[in-house]
Amino acid sequence: MHDRSMHIDFKTLNTVLPFVIRSRTPVLIRARHGVGKSELAKSYDRKVASILYPDAGERQRAYGDANYVYPIVERRASQMADAGDLCGLPFQEGETTTFRPMKWFYEACIKPCILFVDEIDRGNQDVRQAFFELTDSRKIAGHTLHPDTIIIACVNGGTGDNAYQVGEMDPAEISRWAVFDAQPSVQDWIDWANDKVNHKIVDFIRNNNKFLEHSGEFEPNKVYPSRRSWVRFNRAVGDSDLLRSKDSGDLFQLYHVANAYLGHETAVTFQEFIKEYKNMVTVEDILEGRLQKAKELDINQHMTLIDKIADCKELQAELAVFEGSELKSIDSKLVNLAHYLLMIPRELVMSLWVKVTEKNGMNGAGIYKVKTDTGEVGNYIAEIQGAL
Repeated sequence: MHDRSMHIDFKTLNTVLPFVIRSRTPVLIRARHGVGKSELAKSYDRKVASILYPDAGERQRAYGDANYVYPIVERRASQMADAGDLCGLPFQEGETTTFRPMKWFYEACIKPCILFVDEIDRGNQDVRQAFFELTDSRKIAGHTLHPDTIIIACVNGGTGDNAYQVGEMDPAEISRWAVFDAQPSVQDWIDWANDKVNHKIVDFIRNNNKFLEHSGEFEPNKVYPSRRSWVRFNRAVGDSDLLRSKDSGDLFQLYHVANAYLGHETAVTFQEFIKEYKNMVTVEDILEGRLQKAKELDINQHMTLIDKIADCKELQAELAVFEGSELKSIDSKLVNLAHYLLMIPRELVMSLWVKVTEKNGMNGAGIYKVKTDTGEVGNYIAEIQGAL
C-alpha cells in the first residue's frame, strides 16, 4: 500500500478543486473503492457554474441561466470496447469520410457539462490512448469540447497500490491530469452521513472508527466493510425495526444482514452495539438535562459525546437572545449543556465550548452567561483558557 501521508481528505479537496476547475484542466481522483469518489465528482453539478463565473450576471450571459446546473455525462472506460467508442463512426461525405461523434460526446461539445469518466485505468490500452487527445487538446477526431465543459475521472489505482487489477499510467498519460490521491477522513463520512444515514449507524462509526472501512491487505473473497457497504446496509435496515428492537430474533436477523454487507467481525460488533444502545448517553439526554447518565463516562466517552454534540443540528439555531451585552433569554437546552460543561474533564471544556460557538456564536455566548451556585460559567471557561 502506498504512503497515505500524501493523501488529501475530501474537505481539503473541495477547497482546492475550484482552482483546477477554473483552469479547465482534467481532474483525476485516485482513491480506494467505495469511499465516495463518484459522488464527490457529481456533486459539482451545482458548483461549477459559480466557480467559472462567480458573478450572477456573468453566469446569465455564459449559460442563459444564472442558476445553471451542469449535466453529468458519464462514461465507464472499462465498458468501451475500442477507440471507436470515443472517436465515433465514419460517415461518407462525397469522396471522403469524416467521423460522426457519439451522442454523449456530442453533448459535451455543444453545451457545458461535467464529462465524468469512471475506471479509466481499467479501460483497454487503445481506449486510454484515445483519451490522450481529449485530455490534452480537449478534442477527438476534429470535434472539440465546449469551452466550459469540465473533465473529471475517478480510479482505484495509485502509486504503489497493488490491491486493484488496473492498468498503470505512464508519465505521458498521467501528465495530462491534475492528480489527487484522496483518502477521506472518518469525519468526512460522518459529516456526509449525519442527515442521510440512520443515527445509530453514524453513532456506531463515531464510536468505532476502525469499522468504517478495512485497512491493510485484503483476503480474496472475504467481505469487508467500506463506506459504500455502510450506505447500502443503511438502505436495507435504516428504516426497519431491526435497529429498534432488542428481541433476540431481530438481533439474530440484524447480524445476518450486517454480515452480508459488512463481514463477520463488523456484524458481531454492530449487533452488540445495538443491543446496548439504550444504555448509551445521547445528545438528547444532555440537552434535556438527564446529566446523571453522563457521570460515569470516561474521558474517551466524553470526547465522543462532544463530537456528537458538535454535529447536533439543534445547536445551529439561535437559542440565546441578547440585548446588547445583556442576556435576555436562553433556552433550557443551553442551560443543560452549560451544566454538562461543568462536569466534564477540564481538558475537554474548551473543546466543547468552541464547538458550540462555531455552530452559533450566540449559543456560545449564552453558555458563557449561565449562572450557577459558583458563579457564571464564563468565569470557569476564562479560568481554564487562562491556564492553557
